[in-house]
Amino acid sequence: MKKILVRVLLVVLVAALGFGGFVYYMVHNSTSQIYSYNKKTNKSSDDKTTSGKPVAYLLLGTDTGELGRSYKGRTDTMIVMVLNPKSKTTTMLSVPRDTKVTFDDVTIKINAAYSYGSSDTAMEAVEKLLNIKLDGYLLVNMKGLEQMVDAVGGVTVTSPISFDYEGKSFVKGQSYDLSGSDALKFSRMRYDDPQGDYGRQMRQQLILASVINKLKKNPTTVLSQKFLNAVGKNVRTDVSLGSVKNLATAYRDAGSSIKSDQLHGTGQNIDGQAFEVMSDTELARGHDVIQKALDAK
Repeated sequence: MKKILVRVLLVVLVAALGFGGFVYYMVHNSTSQIYSYNKKTNKSSDDKTTSGKPVAYLLLGTDTGELGRSYKGRTDTMIVMVLNPKSKTTTMLSVPRDTKVTFDDVTIKINAAYSYGSSDTAMEAVEKLLNIKLDGYLLVNMKGLEQMVDAVGGVTVTSPISFDYEGKSFVKGQSYDLSGSDALKFSRMRYDDPQGDYGRQMRQQLILASVINKLKKNPTTVLSQKFLNAVGKNVRTDVSLGSVKNLATAYRDAGSSIKSDQLHGTGQNIDGQAFEVMSDTELARGHDVIQKALDAK
């Protein structure tokens, strides 16, 4: 059975970029691998972070890296994240993996845009879907999830539902201190959630918020060898080192308030495939969520 999981690695890196004053040095000295495959960086991110303007990044997680898999895979986690130092807010908007989009005149699920092209292709698909402009992406495979969560000392979450998954039990309303392995289990389960993938998305965001809060309290965590190894081996981005430095020094207040949202569609079977079809009204709402987060003072 294909196993899908949250890519909290992405948000760990974003959180570190925005809230850890030492991150620039960490990235510069220890994670050159992040840029090894792609020398192009996003000028939009450079321009905005230089002047302290709000930025929007796409967090992408591939389904590669587990059980020896090395194929390109799909991005089963796609989250738009806005960091706004002026309003002191971070906003997350999840895009369902099965969202129906058109790619080269072919109907596909949005999580396949990456496998059809590249990280840039996935970013273009989200930009077109929501009629927004993104300032860069962060891509990670699934292999380093446990390492990263363990490196920050685990996460604390309150379960919104009761469920059992791979030997771990969770009770609705109860708080848990989770290791990387258990965080993976908490975020992976989908089929037994009454809300399906939508419920899983919200559990993903609970973990992300917890990671951000941990890094705010102890930003020097990003200097640990475990953290450096996990980031360097598992994350790729077009956010330049210049942007990283700007984020580290001027965007710490963006973590003062964390807001979570998700697109909601209607399940439809099209040519034998199950899609989530977004209405024009819902897409307009998603656009407004991002735009308002960027415009907030």
